[in-house]
Amino acid sequence: MAKALLGHVGGPDPRMVSEMRRLQQRIRDLEAELTRLQAQNDELAASSRDDAFTGLQDREPALT
Repeated sequence: MAKALLGHVGGPDPRMVSEMRRLQQRIRDLEAELTRLQAQNDELAASSRDDAFTGLQDREPALT
């Protein structure tokens, strides 16, 4: 019990601080990748809509 209290009072564990920094950096990296992928997805969706609209305009009229 004394060791646990001494460890707690003695300050943060350097390994824990290092792990927290590593995890925080990983979160920032993943958030940046998510933003990049969302932008890429938006571009592809817009391109797909444009292609579909262009394809409809190029069709010949149906026989009446």
